[in-house]
Amino acid sequence: MHKKALVDWSLETMKLSYKLSHIVLGTAMLMPTLVFAVAQSDTLVQRNIGEVVVVSFATQSVVAPQTLSGIQLRKLTSCSVADAVRFFSGVQIKDYGGVGGLKTVDVRSMGSNHVGIFIDGLQVGNAQNGTVDLGRFSLDNMEEVSVYNGQKNDVCQSAKEYATSASIYLRTLRPVFAESEHWHLKAGGRGGSFATINPFFVFEQKINNKVSLSANAEYLHSDGKYKFEYHKKLQLSDGQIVAAWDTTGVRHNTDVKAVRIESGVYGNAWHLKAYLYDSERGLPCAIVRNVWDSQQRQWDRNVFVQGQYLFTLSNANQIKISSKYSNDYMRYFNPDTTSLYVDNRFRQQAFYLSSAGMVGLGQHVCINLSADYECAWLSSNMSSFASPVRNTLLVALAASVQASRCRMQASLLGNYISDATRQQSRNNRTVKHTPALFFSALIADDIRVRSYFKRMFRMPTFNDLYYTEIGNTSLQPEYATQVDFGVELKHVFSHSYGSIIADAYYNKITNKIVAVPKGNSLYRWMMMNVGKVEVRGAETRWSVQSTWGKLNTNMQLTYTYQKAQDITDPTDNGPRGTYKGQISYIPEHSGSFTCSAEAVGISLFYSFIYVGERYHVSANIPENYEPSWYTHDLMLARSWALKSGGDVRLSAAVNNMLNQQYDVVLNYPMPGRNYKIELKLTI
Repeated sequence: MHKKALVDWSLETMKLSYKLSHIVLGTAMLMPTLVFAVAQSDTLVQRNIGEVVVVSFATQSVVAPQTLSGIQLRKLTSCSVADAVRFFSGVQIKDYGGVGGLKTVDVRSMGSNHVGIFIDGLQVGNAQNGTVDLGRFSLDNMEEVSVYNGQKNDVCQSAKEYATSASIYLRTLRPVFAESEHWHLKAGGRGGSFATINPFFVFEQKINNKVSLSANAEYLHSDGKYKFEYHKKLQLSDGQIVAAWDTTGVRHNTDVKAVRIESGVYGNAWHLKAYLYDSERGLPCAIVRNVWDSQQRQWDRNVFVQGQYLFTLSNANQIKISSKYSNDYMRYFNPDTTSLYVDNRFRQQAFYLSSAGMVGLGQHVCINLSADYECAWLSSNMSSFASPVRNTLLVALAASVQASRCRMQASLLGNYISDATRQQSRNNRTVKHTPALFFSALIADDIRVRSYFKRMFRMPTFNDLYYTEIGNTSLQPEYATQVDFGVELKHVFSHSYGSIIADAYYNKITNKIVAVPKGNSLYRWMMMNVGKVEVRGAETRWSVQSTWGKLNTNMQLTYTYQKAQDITDPTDNGPRGTYKGQISYIPEHSGSFTCSAEAVGISLFYSFIYVGERYHVSANIPENYEPSWYTHDLMLARSWALKSGGDVRLSAAVNNMLNQQYDVVLNYPMPGRNYKIELKLTI
């Protein structure tokens, strides 16, 4: 590349970054003035009438989140966020097997790139491939895990929170101290199958009455080896299911070594957080052509520093300022020269700044204006790599109207995105505006109805656009339309509290980005906008919590029905066609059941997960059939209170009790029956 072109590219990128960052900073400077003016106006009115008026907006939600928090999280037999979200309806986890296998999430068949992952209010981004490995987040330091379809109920949100089709919110433990307490310590370890060793600790320190500190770390080591019995079955055209092959082996190259370190400083209205995750893992291969072993390795190092400040003048007048810097390194190594030797290294960095301000107009209306700016850039050791830079400005205007028994939220999101590479003399700009409308009403004291419409899109990732031999710089954004109608019923009985939540929904994806063969070679692919998907679904959640003296019980049942069809090409409707076929790995029927009982320090937890029949491609023919699978997990725990304060907890768990052999992804067998024991000290 010529020096002049490189200089022009760099100057253009710097100029755009400078302009966009000033827009966000200008918005941040304007919001305090706007909010303060409204607050001052409200105060004057209250003085004229000679009394203090406390305005509190009703908390009636327009979205029903699925949430696991506190004790519920600690009862799970798993220790990663990926395993926790399996119990939510409408959520599918793509798991490539073993302790070290990558785990990504799909909500309501929208695709993993449409799901936003937020930790303590700020998004965990990945401009390179758009997906986040949920296996790297531990439950040890997690207070709550929630899934929202559409968006959160809060009006005072960052623009990024308005820019997702579905969101997973991870809220880490925030230190809470009694007046006489100054520090807390939680330490322990796990061990079990696959030679797993997993020590961890959490330390909390009270600095003063307004500021506290938290630090936690864990180490994970596992060889990942497990036996599997591989039974491949085929469904014949007459519906009969026959065995295609039957083999037994040991899974290799699924080892993992990982270190996670987190630290946070918390004030009354602000927090700062630093995060480090460093891992090396083997990437297990698909069990095909009698090849069971793999030499592929992956190294990841994810670092971010983030902070958030919430300035509250009243319940209806708030300002939220957020900022984040992330630095992610990934190395993929394949030493197999018989296929293709690869040693690719990528480094992605991103800077993010957000300001959001909410003002109340009377007692029933509030308005939020938020602006987010992010600059992300990617470099690689690959020859002729594009080294892209993406500048993103998101501006959201939202309003909430609250009446006595109903609430409505509306928002309009402006997306202003600019990509530049070393090979381009000017930036490629994308401007899109997407609306959303949410409505909720109480039709009886215990019954609420909800509905929403949301239009959303996602930009192609850096890999989609620029990955050598695969990327396509002409790709257009992928569009998503969501429509939902839901009903909630909640009731308190003499000893129990019960709820039933049901939703029916319709999603449509157009301009879907898919990989198609390039030329006549099966080893060369290109990303294209050729996909269309329609999803019609229904999901329900039943839960009952009961207290009978010293016995506390909790039960939850979820069920999901999804008809997710490929409608890309109406002419491809032959016997082996893909038109209106169920898209890959999406079952029509799935569900889960959990129940727990706890009394006098002893707790018992049981869980069941079911995933129905699937196909691994949209051509729903016998060769592509994947059978249903299910797992039973059981955990028994005992706690002892210490005289000096705190407690000791010992738990033992068995996962996949019936030793079922199954795949989540074709030819990637999952572990059979496995065990885990945990000892935890809290003081």
